[in-house]
Amino acid sequence: MNERHEPTSRQRFSRRQFLAASAAAGTALGTLPLARSVHAAGSDVIKVGLIGCGGRGSGAAVNAMNAGPDVRLIAMSDIFDDKVKTSRANLKNNKPDQVAVDDDHCFVGFDAYQKVIDSGVDVVLIACTSKYHPLYLKAAVDAGKHVFVEKPHAIDPPGIHVVQQAVDEAQKKKLSIVSGLCWRYDKAVQETIQRVLDGAIGDIVAIQETYMRSTYRNIERQAGWSELEYQFRNWYHFRWLSGDDGPQSLLHSIDKAAWALREETPVKAFGSGGRSSCFSPVHGDVFDHDAIVYEYANGVRLYANVRAQDGCYSEVSDTILGTKGRAYLPNKCRIEGATNWEYSGPKANMYDAEHVVLFDAVRSGQTVNDGLRMVRSTMLSLLGQMVCYTGQQMTWEQALNSPWRAGPDNVSWDMDPPAKPGADGTYPVPIPGITKLA
Repeated sequence: MNERHEPTSRQRFSRRQFLAASAAAGTALGTLPLARSVHAAGSDVIKVGLIGCGGRGSGAAVNAMNAGPDVRLIAMSDIFDDKVKTSRANLKNNKPDQVAVDDDHCFVGFDAYQKVIDSGVDVVLIACTSKYHPLYLKAAVDAGKHVFVEKPHAIDPPGIHVVQQAVDEAQKKKLSIVSGLCWRYDKAVQETIQRVLDGAIGDIVAIQETYMRSTYRNIERQAGWSELEYQFRNWYHFRWLSGDDGPQSLLHSIDKAAWALREETPVKAFGSGGRSSCFSPVHGDVFDHDAIVYEYANGVRLYANVRAQDGCYSEVSDTILGTKGRAYLPNKCRIEGATNWEYSGPKANMYDAEHVVLFDAVRSGQTVNDGLRMVRSTMLSLLGQMVCYTGQQMTWEQALNSPWRAGPDNVSWDMDPPAKPGADGTYPVPIPGITKLA
């Protein structure tokens, strides 16, 4: 299966240039308190628009409204009308005093995102098919909106560059961007990572990241659906829409590793992956397992493993190995070795916490910009997925500057999707050693 695409004319980024650019757009976690700040604008309402009315988007809307009674949801969009209607009804039932979405502010279609952005909102929540995150983020920032954007923030290297442009522009405009990399907002994880950064386990030698779970739900094909609609209804199962399971799931884990490694980027990576279990019912064209080794300039190695198979052992864990001990995340966050410690402080909903940070920044006029982690951690996941697809070792620069695109940028209902099933109904997957990514 050949996925080579023609190169586009675009500036190539060295690792040094990339680090400098993304560092300029990043605001370190902790510069804004998680505690609620004083509402500087009195009783003013913060108007919010939602792009993506599936489960995660609807959940993000609730989290946003949990950030304060002054938050009002006034506009919603999705490519499917039924999703908008169902989400609005459920949200209205959950937050009757904060959902004020009139019929003329329910937008449907591939251009609906822009209608939300242009509907008079202050903050845009983006939690839709991952393919569109870079485009919608940039459009929101260009329009002067504060943004919450779910992960992954891009599913291919060209998308990463769009995200970089958006976070840089937000910095200039003093707009806030908060990322859906939610573990950065978990109190127990925050304190554990801070202790690691302060030297509690000595120098980091290696990190093991494990994300092993069952598969995403597969929605059965309905009569009258086109192939494209079927794929959008099951977009987690298609690489050109989701980016596969590295960017979807493992990204959360390797983001914690990147945090512990002070946002340093690896020199190169290699890995293996494929489809060995998930064939029936149809699971699109994604891999069901990947194993990646990232090599850093200082000799540290990051070992990352993701698996999405039913009926198998499940585990989500982070193990950070140091010269003086070990740190374990995210359950029962603890440190063992020269220093023995376990988190016993207060707990908070990390999904709510990230929105508290965003809306406190909007109220106070301060700026929070998660661009550093958004760009670097997402690119880390893409590097891992690319080496698994090809079976080749790849440097950070090679991956970052690759013109490979996961799928077409322009989509319409009359197009043929890039992934097509064979006669038996299954979709071809990348073949390591044969698949090429330009």
